[in-house]
Amino acid sequence: MNYFHYVDNKLWCEDISVAEVAEAVGTPFYLYSHRTLKRHFKVFDSAFDDVPHVICFSTKANSNAAILKIFINEGSGMDIVSGGELYRVLKAGADPRKIVYSGVGKRDEEIRYALESDILMFNIESSRELEVINACAGKMNRMARISLRVNPDVDPMTHPHISTGMKENKFGIDIEKSLDEYRHARELDHVKIVGVDCHIGSQITEISPFIDALDRLKELISSLRNEGISIKYMDLGGGLGITYDDETPPHPQDYAKTIMDRVKGIDCTLIFEPGRVIVGNAGILVSEVLYTKTNADKRFVIVDAGMNDLARPSLYGSYHKIQPVELKEREGVLSDVVGPICESSDYLARSRVIPELERGELIAVMSAGAYGYSMSSNYNSRPKSPEVLVRDGEFYVVRPRETREDLTRGENIPDFLK
Repeated sequence: MNYFHYVDNKLWCEDISVAEVAEAVGTPFYLYSHRTLKRHFKVFDSAFDDVPHVICFSTKANSNAAILKIFINEGSGMDIVSGGELYRVLKAGADPRKIVYSGVGKRDEEIRYALESDILMFNIESSRELEVINACAGKMNRMARISLRVNPDVDPMTHPHISTGMKENKFGIDIEKSLDEYRHARELDHVKIVGVDCHIGSQITEISPFIDALDRLKELISSLRNEGISIKYMDLGGGLGITYDDETPPHPQDYAKTIMDRVKGIDCTLIFEPGRVIVGNAGILVSEVLYTKTNADKRFVIVDAGMNDLARPSLYGSYHKIQPVELKEREGVLSDVVGPICESSDYLARSRVIPELERGELIAVMSAGAYGYSMSSNYNSRPKSPEVLVRDGEFYVVRPRETREDLTRGENIPDFLK
């Protein structure tokens, strides 16, 4: 459930009209519902009340400091994949002992930063990374708490670009080899084994892949304990999908019940890394129609938001519902909704029946709260859009629109070119 709704045929976010925000901040812009964000987090978190657990929000889904702070205030930990994300979450007030660090390419400097910050644990992605973390911790006279991210070779039945738990993916350690890696880790002087980690993909709309992965993790934990290797945490990652179009993903409560039924007696604190399921439907991208045109039989609606603002449709062919901010009686027309970027792949929707929009109208690109702004860029030297948070009848600009001056900030022309 989200709090974007129509009042007298005009789109509102909670208790304020989207058009009112657009008039104040201009377009395009991202708009988030505080009420939806809190509700989604609480629904997911409370679904696991009956078992020891830690929710570590997936920072990459939406890393705005205000969004992070909402979850931190609700008791959330953080899942990070870079030193930059670590800096962000700490600055927002995250508890370091609720931070898990994933990612296949941790640099030495990032590892040292995480050790200095005393994070909960590193999710190790390779045998070489294990050696490097042990060496870094040794030079600092510290112990690095670790889990191994195992790759269970489970098909998550999602888009191949966001599948992470199959043998052909770059993530994790082959589960068949993981027992040997744990034996090796046990012999190292500056790592402490505390958990097992697994993340199989994103936008997963069936429970069965999670169960397949969980069953393989349980077998591994049993083998580890038989060898005297203690496991305190079982990190099941994230990946639960949302409704963009006609998907019917399981409700978090159904997902939780299935998980809890299968972990009875496992004696581990469960860690979850939800991202999209919390923020995806809590945000929209608002854009203005610039022009309409027809080439042969093809109709184009050209708007002021492009692939630099929302990359997912161009990158994955992903679906986002397009809605007019003001509903009117009019015909639906087969159209492409495209942006101003000089790329043929710059589109928000293709071959979509949408209302016959006019220049100056506002549209809402729905379900844009996850991997929207966080994947945006300055391509074509376009300033990044602002982010706006609504709470009841007030709105707050939680990231201002970039200026043209921001585009060249930090760039220098050498003297020999002057």
